[in-house]
Amino acid sequence: MAVFAKGKIFAAAAFAMLGLSTGSVYAAQCGNDGSGFAAWLQSYKAEAKARGIDTAPLAGIKYDTGVIRIDRNQKGAFKGTLDQFMARRAPASYVKKAKSLWKQNAGLFAKIEQRYGVQPEVLLAIWGMETGFGANSGNKSVFQPLATLAYDCRRSAFFTNELDSALEIAQKGYISANQMKGAGFGELGQTQFLPSKYLQYAVDFDGDGHRDLIHSRSDVLASTANFLKGHGWRAGGGYGPGEVNYAMWNEWNRATIYQQALARFASQIAN
Repeated sequence: MAVFAKGKIFAAAAFAMLGLSTGSVYAAQCGNDGSGFAAWLQSYKAEAKARGIDTAPLAGIKYDTGVIRIDRNQKGAFKGTLDQFMARRAPASYVKKAKSLWKQNAGLFAKIEQRYGVQPEVLLAIWGMETGFGANSGNKSVFQPLATLAYDCRRSAFFTNELDSALEIAQKGYISANQMKGAGFGELGQTQFLPSKYLQYAVDFDGDGHRDLIHSRSDVLASTANFLKGHGWRAGGGYGPGEVNYAMWNEWNRATIYQQALARFASQIAN
């Protein structure tokens, strides 16, 4: 999901005051370049330790110029017409793939819809557009980009909360720190949950005792449905422009063209 636009790039969200996450203000000041990062990180670690947070996963991290560059140029990803965006993010081959996955996992999708009221094509559209149905979830540790963005002045409080949440996930053993990898903004799993959203909405749908958004298809899809239900998705309701669930796309991604693309993609899968 990255405010990114989501649950994602561009989203400004209220902070989830969960578990160890307190959203407190740190002594060291934010910065707009890497010169103050080391001092900020030491201050963050000390403050986090005082709150009982294990910061061991932050060992050896550095200021991530790559994530800053991407963050400053996000709007470019949403340029062009809807057709051009669809060609990049939801081509005809994805529609065909989604229909095949629906057929192969019909029982799973039926159970998820019964539980959460979210239609299969909606979950398939998100899954496909986010990571190509899990093929492109990313392999970069979430901790360095999250710490960099927490230090960066543009959205320091938002990403400090996400960094807290990521460390909470690791500390409580929900996912081991070395498995917490994503596409570069700190998102986790096959539908790219920010850490705070993982804590709020991830579910263990396959019953193995783990909320695994990286490897478990059942957990990935059910958690995505739980996110939508938690934001007001109306069971069985329409999701096109002007319909009851269309506004829910905004909870997933704040970019208008992304919302339009998800609605069209889901409709193409369903038809």
